[in-house]
Amino acid sequence: MRHSTLRQLEVFEAIARLGSFTRAAEELFLTQPTVSMQIKKLTDEIGLPLFEQVGKKIYLTDVGRELQQTCRGVFEHFARFEMMTANMKGLKTGKLRLAVVTTAKYFAPQLLGMFCRQYPGVDISLTVTNRERVLERLADNQDDLYILGQPPKEVNAVAQTFLENPLVVLAPIDHPLANKKSIMPKLIAGEAFLSREFGSGTRIASERFFAERGLKLKIRMELGSNEAIKQAIMGGLGISVLSQHTLALDTAMTQLAILDVQGFPIQRQWYYAYPSGKQLSIVAQAFLAYLQQAPKFLAEMSRRYENITDPLLETKGNNSAD
Repeated sequence: MRHSTLRQLEVFEAIARLGSFTRAAEELFLTQPTVSMQIKKLTDEIGLPLFEQVGKKIYLTDVGRELQQTCRGVFEHFARFEMMTANMKGLKTGKLRLAVVTTAKYFAPQLLGMFCRQYPGVDISLTVTNRERVLERLADNQDDLYILGQPPKEVNAVAQTFLENPLVVLAPIDHPLANKKSIMPKLIAGEAFLSREFGSGTRIASERFFAERGLKLKIRMELGSNEAIKQAIMGGLGISVLSQHTLALDTAMTQLAILDVQGFPIQRQWYYAYPSGKQLSIVAQAFLAYLQQAPKFLAEMSRRYENITDPLLETKGNNSAD
């Protein structure tokens, strides 16, 4: 390995991550023969195959998986050094890799936008996926930070709250319970219920709430996204429990009602997390400090949005009257 170059490791890491020689060549702006040649030199130096091909797909060998972990460490050290030198020059530059559960997509881009305006030299990589996949990425240390709706007990990680995450009961605007006050949870349990997929933090919290009261939800349909659930609610297929953040800047709220159910909203928290023992980059540390002010930032953005949309809604109403 002493004679292996960083370029060879960079090429290998791209192939391992993308699962394709062609895509790696495109990402690195190299020709495919050049990529193949670099991997051949690296394989010859190690003396063991790094990839195996089954049909049209390539897979890492055991040695390849070990080298992939080594590459991550090498590149993290280089990235940390680059950020450290930039910081010593009075700059904040580098890359922030963030993975969030799907519901966090309703506020994470807003926070990242404000963060980038404060630190324009930072490049952002945002991955939005389900909780199971976020936990896998956390366990593999693929990103700098992770945002989840509940602490990652399945993985040895540092986790801290930074934002409230209230869960509310949503129904169609014309639902018989829409104008009722202090609704008994038993009535909700009797309704057709629309649920997120198994393993979702929102689903876990909802089922726990009703189970603690000796009730079981009548799940009519499982859907893989909050948007699909909201559309299903508007279509009259049932009611659901979702994070109130899913309603942010949402024009669909004119067709949805938040029910006044006893015990709701369920008060939960948003967590940031990272693997225990991980040395955070300077950029990641700056983002964590920034997250402590997330409630204030989001409240300010919400007020600005209301000021923008209220005149538009008034105009729309006047046009309808005409």
